[in-house]
Amino acid sequence: MLRLLVFLNQFSVLFVESYNFSFPSFDVESCSNGRNLTCWGSVTAANETLNLTPDQPQNNSNKVGRVLFSQSIPMWPASFSTIFAIRILTNQSISGDGMAFLIAQDDKPSPPHSYGSFIGILDPSTQRCALHQLAVEFDTYRNEREIDGNHVAIVTTNMESPVAVKSLNDIGIDLRSGRNITIKIDYDGWAKVLEISVAYAGQPLVNFLSQEIIMQEIVPHNAYVGFSASTAYFSELHQVLNWNFTLYELPERSLKYGLDPEKEKIALLVAIPVVVVLLAVAVSFLISARKDRKERLQRKEDIEMLTRTAANAPQIFTYRRLSNATKNFSKDKILGTGGFGSVYKGVFSDPPTTIAVKRINATSNQGEKEYLAEICTIGRLRHKNLVQLQGWCHDREQLLLVYEYMPNGSLDKYIGKIFLDWDTRFKILSGLASALVYLHEECGNPIVHRDVKPNNVMLDAEYNAHLGDFGLARLLQNENFVTTMVAGTPGYLAPEVSYTGRVTPESDVYSFGMVVLEVVCGRRSKGIMEENSLVECVWSSYEKGALLECMDQKLEGNFDNAEAMRCLITGLACLHPDRILRPKMRKVVQVFMNPDEPLMKLPESRPSVVCVSWHSSPCSTMTITTTTTTDYTPVAVNMEIIPDEVTVSYEYAYETKKY
Repeated sequence: MLRLLVFLNQFSVLFVESYNFSFPSFDVESCSNGRNLTCWGSVTAANETLNLTPDQPQNNSNKVGRVLFSQSIPMWPASFSTIFAIRILTNQSISGDGMAFLIAQDDKPSPPHSYGSFIGILDPSTQRCALHQLAVEFDTYRNEREIDGNHVAIVTTNMESPVAVKSLNDIGIDLRSGRNITIKIDYDGWAKVLEISVAYAGQPLVNFLSQEIIMQEIVPHNAYVGFSASTAYFSELHQVLNWNFTLYELPERSLKYGLDPEKEKIALLVAIPVVVVLLAVAVSFLISARKDRKERLQRKEDIEMLTRTAANAPQIFTYRRLSNATKNFSKDKILGTGGFGSVYKGVFSDPPTTIAVKRINATSNQGEKEYLAEICTIGRLRHKNLVQLQGWCHDREQLLLVYEYMPNGSLDKYIGKIFLDWDTRFKILSGLASALVYLHEECGNPIVHRDVKPNNVMLDAEYNAHLGDFGLARLLQNENFVTTMVAGTPGYLAPEVSYTGRVTPESDVYSFGMVVLEVVCGRRSKGIMEENSLVECVWSSYEKGALLECMDQKLEGNFDNAEAMRCLITGLACLHPDRILRPKMRKVVQVFMNPDEPLMKLPESRPSVVCVSWHSSPCSTMTITTTTTTDYTPVAVNMEIIPDEVTVSYEYAYETKKY
């Protein structure tokens, strides 16, 4: 009831003076003379962040940094709210000491010996009432008589006896995690309460610590706000990423603690109808929350039923087991990050098994749809060149997929970077081709992967290829193509998909052709439309009759000429702009496995004419033709007259070369 009375009393301050400033980021000029910040000690600004201590470990001991807003602010009678993001980085298992949000009595630098556990707030000469200030401390090093090395404390005159202290371990926040941490500090000048809320960036704030503070007894009327940080024997980088501060002045009567009896009677008369309204709102909220919870549970049951009814459904894991296996999804366990989330390395203790856990990004607009597609599609697939889905989890609003672990990582880490001999490269391409044959022709309903690229080709201990990440896969369901939003990776995306948004097995063939050229030539593609692109270089060598000139120079000629020639011709054939003229993946496997299998026929040179036709009926055709010298160029058209069916075709000179 007291809080309600205080709230009602605050209506009298709607039109008082307010102060606000905001720093969305910081630049190298932030600490310059004449700017809004005054910096002392080791403070620097770079890369849109404010570094309170140096970012060089060899020069980061016994350092103190302090930064204050250059203008004084009337701290009482007033209410204020400040929100900022911090990041603390270290490469050592032990580091310190921490940083603080500060309300200082003047605009002077930190005391001279305030390094280490004093965090730039006090020093031995200023302890115990020498300074009139208030600090919210974020401590990363456990000193004597402190609860731990990961806590928040409210400090006034003595670092060893804080007004309030609480460990961040209670809410699962680690100051030294290297992650961005959002902190909100609110002070209610009527109720005399300081509240601190904390969360990792992007997550809901948690009301962490609340403490009664009578501001006029601690800091002067006009004071300065800012930050300080320090190190002692161990290096630690303390950064402020952004900062917003808002203060509202209150009337003098707010300095009085509590309400007088007469005002309390008046407030009670007003409070009764307000309480009734609030109760009605609360009941409505509870009903809505219960309905949302019921819908979430129903969605979870639907997902579980969907996987249980599928053939060879993968195992269901608990969130706790996967969290333990990945050390609470530690950043040290991250194997890679994609469009829908990160993949973590995990280890089950009983029996000892290494796994890869894909954690679907909860902020992705398609995360749940992606998750369901993977569960329904991959759960029934069995092939030696596919990444095997071992299980899944849908718990605590988390979407998790468990795969077999691939110790040699993804293929993209090798192309142009780490040497692979020819036999290994040929084995990888043959395995990838075999996986696509299985998806397109052998697994029942044909499956289009839609994102074939080196990042999604995983390598086991023997460098066998395993095609993974079916997040973009769609069942064809007895249709000739899948129509959906354009998805995939530029450079690997077939041209007709860009025009129509329709994917077919032939669009996977196109992506495979680009992977073939990258693996054989030992370089990444710049994209087919770029000048001096990989595709252009291979075509140029083909036109000169010297196709092997584009082989990876790191091989130093140690490769099978016939196999190399077959790979390059296959890659160019798969990259044919007309999907109808691309080979089937079964033909590709036959060419790779059988030296006597006839090769695909290629045109004399790259296409010189692009023809785009829109067919609305057998009697209605619109054709736009443009001529280019080297590459085809998409033609701009009036999208309002495009009918449902779109066909993209390319003219070639049909004379062929023989190798």
